[in-house]
Amino acid sequence: MTRHPPALPVTPGREKAARPPALPPGLAARLDGVRWRRNLVGEAGAAVYRLQRPGEPDLYLKQGRAQTAQALADEMARLRWLAGRMPAAPLVHFECTGHQAWLLTQAVPGLTAHEWLQRRPDRAPQIVAELARGLARLHALPALHCPFQSPLEQRLALARQRLDAGLIDADDFDDARQGWTPDAVWRSLQSLLPLAIDPVVTHGDYSLDNILLDEDFRITGLIDLGRLGVADRYQDLAILWNCLAEFGRDVQAQLWPACGIDTPDARKLDFFLCLDECFFISPGRRGRSHLVDHHLPEP
Repeated sequence: MTRHPPALPVTPGREKAARPPALPPGLAARLDGVRWRRNLVGEAGAAVYRLQRPGEPDLYLKQGRAQTAQALADEMARLRWLAGRMPAAPLVHFECTGHQAWLLTQAVPGLTAHEWLQRRPDRAPQIVAELARGLARLHALPALHCPFQSPLEQRLALARQRLDAGLIDADDFDDARQGWTPDAVWRSLQSLLPLAIDPVVTHGDYSLDNILLDEDFRITGLIDLGRLGVADRYQDLAILWNCLAEFGRDVQAQLWPACGIDTPDARKLDFFLCLDECFFISPGRRGRSHLVDHHLPEP
């Protein structure tokens, strides 16, 4: 008999009971009888559900249309590639019909790094050290063997498209850029170029809600991998460093020694945090959770 890790209680306010959405016939039959819970945190343009059935591991279903469906296809391809290289959500099923897609994965055991830092602030040094170890392991994967590229020119072009389409919400900017306009963020990005790129395999959104840890504060898996690709390592470092600020400067400052970095590159930090402003989608400013949809919506 297969034993599954016990599920840890979900932090209140992160999900709610829900009815099942419309599903393709085969997937509907597969999911018959499950309990549906709508996720309220990691949506990023897709509808996300936690599915429960007694005696079986939880599942997560993401559903999206148009460009969000393409983003789910991107995530599916990255999950397949990352399997066996890094702990991540096991892919169970992917289906695309017309302009819709459904991505079904097995739940990663544990709680998010954000939840653990809320519950056990006394263990912050251990948690931050583990996040740094996970990032080092990811960045050590051979970049030449990764089929997914995230060149800076492409990211800047997408940012410019979002700016021109009026999709960048200045109300969601970090405290450091409150009062800025989207055009001011763009000008800041341009002023920080050129950058000397240090290419590694990056998560693309290495935020506290996308890293799961067990009760021993060991990483059990990464989620929301649709932006994984070869990019500068500060793509991940900047987002993680920014997220840790919610828990105080002392916790935030622990990142650099944990990563073996004596002097962080302030120019790259500024650049990648400005770039992230162009892609951030907020359901509410809880600790600046980085929910990013890197595709433009259909016109």
